[in-house]
Amino acid sequence: MWTSSQYTRLVRGSAWYDLIVTAAFATPWSFAALHGVLSGLSAAFDLPGELPAFEPMHMLMANLLGSIVCVWAVLRIRDPQQVYGRYDAVGRFLFAGWQLYALLHGATALLAVFLVFELAWGVAQVLPVKAPSRASLAPTGFCVDR
Repeated sequence: MWTSSQYTRLVRGSAWYDLIVTAAFATPWSFAALHGVLSGLSAAFDLPGELPAFEPMHMLMANLLGSIVCVWAVLRIRDPQQVYGRYDAVGRFLFAGWQLYALLHGATALLAVFLVFELAWGVAQVLPVKAPSRASLAPTGFCVDR
């Protein structure tokens, strides 16, 4: 169970992870470089599955993903609300489902690393958050009647 402040840090941390991991997907040039790195890693470790060359429509989909995830990440960094963490968990479980589907249909095994992180962040964000105590909700300071 998370405290409210711990959960806020969790939401912000998951957003930073998304921004760092996904920023390279946002432009055709950065994604081309990332694709080269991932292809090299997959070949170096002789991983099963493939990471095919991207055609323009594939690139468009990768760039759309990168763009929207980066915007969503910046929103959660700037305003890490609990409700955003809950929505993010749902999104992560959807992503994990599509990643598993891709793995089962021949995608590079390198994708399994990202699948583990999606599931870990998703599970962490669905755990309960302890309601603040009445004492912590009480106003602080002195009130002066006029």
